[in-house]
Amino acid sequence: MRNNNQGNVAAIIVAAGSSQRMDGVDKVFAPLAGRPVLARVLDVCHRSNSIDRIVVVVSQGNVARCRQMVAVEKWSKVSQVCAGGKRRQDSVQAGLKALGVCNWVVVHDGARPFLTEKLITDGLSAAQETGAAVAALPVIDTIKLAGHDRMVRETIQRDNLWAAQTPQVFRFDIITEAYRRATDEVTDDAALVEQLGYKVKLYMGAYDNVKITNPTDLAIAEVLWQKYGK
Repeated sequence: MRNNNQGNVAAIIVAAGSSQRMDGVDKVFAPLAGRPVLARVLDVCHRSNSIDRIVVVVSQGNVARCRQMVAVEKWSKVSQVCAGGKRRQDSVQAGLKALGVCNWVVVHDGARPFLTEKLITDGLSAAQETGAAVAALPVIDTIKLAGHDRMVRETIQRDNLWAAQTPQVFRFDIITEAYRRATDEVTDDAALVEQLGYKVKLYMGAYDNVKITNPTDLAIAEVLWQKYGK
């Protein structure tokens, strides 16, 4: 059920990565239980009662391929497929430009095929508090801080450490301001929002919300899909 305070919600699916670690396989079009990884993500977004429209950002070479897939699948919520940039943040910025005005933006990696409606709705609910929310998991491994020589400098207390995932959910005005004023290179959208002094709320992600970056990840995802399904 949609919170009445959420208003118009759009999703940006970021799928413009170079797949350099995939041994020549384009990770977002790699098959996962018989469907492309990106299709698994878009299936969920299109079914979601929380999302009104979707922009898909892919590499320049995949624009036509993705548009054809959207047409075949009849994902009517997909308003635009556009080309991304060299960096992830360039791709998100391209998605924002293609999006048009809305109230909330849900940003999700196209290489995380285990997206669920719960992750979307939990993110939208968490974002009501500060205007920005990030799916994340508590760090369970021991973290070592090392120098370039790989010598351990410090063992970091992990009690308050969280590993960020996507979806990341933002009020439209906050995320657009963050990208308008961006100067540094960052690894996720929330970092730009944090640089402006906005508070970002963490909410519980999912342990099966894995990101596919190499062939081993894809093999693990296949096992997870066969076991749990979606």
